[in-house]
Formats: sequence, C-alpha cells, structure tokens
Amino acid sequence: MSVIDNAVYVDGRRAAVPESVPGALMELERCRHDDSGGGSAASFCWIGMLRPDVEEIEELAKEFDLHGLAVEDTVNAHQRPKMERYGDTEFVVLRPARYVDRHEVVQIGEIHLFLGPDFVITVRHADEPELREVRERLEDDPDLLAHGPTAVLYAVLDRVVDDYVPVLGGLQDDIDQIEEQVFQGDPGVSRRIYQLTREVIAFQRAVEPLEEIFAELRGRFAESGESPDLELHRVMRDVIDHATRVRERVDGFRDLLGNILTVNATLVAQRQNEEMTRLSEAGYQQNEQMKKVSSWAAIIFAPSLIAAIYGMNFDHMPELHWSLGYPMAFAMMIAAALVLYATFRFNDWL
Repeated sequence: MSVIDNAVYVDGRRAAVPESVPGALMELERCRHDDSGGGSAASFCWIGMLRPDVEEIEELAKEFDLHGLAVEDTVNAHQRPKMERYGDTEFVVLRPARYVDRHEVVQIGEIHLFLGPDFVITVRHADEPELREVRERLEDDPDLLAHGPTAVLYAVLDRVVDDYVPVLGGLQDDIDQIEEQVFQGDPGVSRRIYQLTREVIAFQRAVEPLEEIFAELRGRFAESGESPDLELHRVMRDVIDHATRVRERVDGFRDLLGNILTVNATLVAQRQNEEMTRLSEAGYQQNEQMKKVSSWAAIIFAPSLIAAIYGMNFDHMPELHWSLGYPMAFAMMIAAALVLYATFRFNDWL
C-alpha cells in the first residue's frame, strides 16, 4: 500500500492511527460521537499517500465521494498548480521544486490535496518534499492543527514555498557564473544560457499559477472577516507574501537571462567584427607586400630580359659587333628599370 501515514485528529491532537482507509472513516465517526469529544467540528482524518495506483485512488474516491474529474487529474498527474471546488471538497495541485546544482536542473514534483470538511488526503507523485516533517510540525502546534484541513493546506503551502528559496539561490549562483563567462568570452556560454532559461521557465510554470490559488484564498479571507480562524488567515497571508516575492524573483531571472543572451550575442558579433577587421587588415597588409614584391620582380625582370636577349650571341644578331652595343644594352636596362620604378612609385606600389 502507498499509504505513508493515516491518522485521525481531534482538537488538533492525534487521536487514532487506523490501519486502513475505511478504518479511518470508522474512527472519525467514532470520535464525532464520543462523549468526551463532544462532536467537535475539529475532528478530521489525514491520509498521506505516495504514488498510489489507480485502484487505491478509486478506493479513496469511493470512500470519500471524490469528484471524477479530480480523481482523473490525480491518476494522470502532470497538472498545473490549481485550486478547484467540487461541492464540499477542495482539490489543490501544487508543484514543489528543488534545484540540483550538479546538473543545473530544477526538479519539479507534484502534490495533490483533497480537502473536505472532515478529511485531508495528500497524494505525492515524487519523493520530495517529505511531508512527514510537515505533519510533525503541525502536531507540535495543536492550536494551529485544530483549524482542521485548512491548517494542513497552509502547512503544505508553506513547505512548498519555503523549498522554493534554495532553488532561487541555486539559479542566482548560476546566473552570476554565466555573467562572468559572457564577459570572459567563453564559447560554450550560449548553450548554458539556453539550458538555464529552460529551467527558469519550468520553475516559473510551477510558481506563477499559485497566484490564482492565493487569490481564491484571499477572497475567502475577506468574506470571513474577524472569524475564529483569524490567526490562520494571518499566517496564510505570510505564505502568500513569500510566494509573491518568489514569483517576482523568478520573473526577474527570466528577464535577466534574456538580457544576458542579448548581451552575449552582441559581444559575439563584436568579436566577430573585430576578427573580420583584423583579417581584412592582414589581407590589406599582405596585398601591399605582394604589390612591392611584384613591383621589384617586374623591375628586375626587364633588365634580365634585355640581358638574356643580348646574351644569346647569334652571328647574325644586330648590334653584336657594334662598338656601342654594350653601352646601349646597359642603358636600356637602366632606363627600363627606372621607368618601371617611377610607374610603380606613382601608383603607390613602392
């Protein structure tokens, strides 16, 4: 069986520990009609379950007359946080979270609560958070637990919201590290920003819908006014304030990561432009060097060509036996070199 704990409470104190779900109902009925209990309206049972199967959930639905839509949501799980009323029964879905820093992921759990006039059923679909501590805390405060199922809702909400704080700390540390990576030019930071943004969005989806639940609770508090549950209303408002601050920080994280991604893209583009400029400058310098090399090669080639022609020593070659042939050839080499030099100099190749 997936029943973790099963207890009946009278006036905020554990009165019985039944061995089964039907036994809890029988014990609750006995407590109501017990002379010493006096039919106290604070009598209720609290059944805690971990990953119940379909048969167990259907048994609960039959024993406590749970609505079919709420039962279907519990069977299928993967629901968004919400609070729905079916007759006298409230159905609440919460998404607790914890941050695994080693893998930089936010693990999202799921808790379903059925709240009736005289019963509470908590169904966990993940190992975390452990609600035993929540139950023990309430049992240590009978005055608070005497408020019945609403006190259990407050305590579970308080635990879920408190567990959000370490998640915020883990996300903040990673964002600080990412900011350093961005300005250090780490090439892998874009992927990390994207992954962390996905985790923030998943966390945001767990936190934001709580506002709808709290709006419903605030409406009920306003209707009740100065009631015997005033102290419970005050502590519940404290949880609402904490959840609001968590939601605001999560919204800030998402905006901040968006800005960081934009800055990173700008810096990457700037570095690419600088690299392109450097390559262009290097290409320009190389081109200038090639101009100089080509110019000097052409200047050297012209005298070499003349010398090669007049060095062939053919018998019928003009000017071969001319007394001014050598000075003329030498003059032609110098003149060709000077003309080419002046031309390249004029065109800024030299």
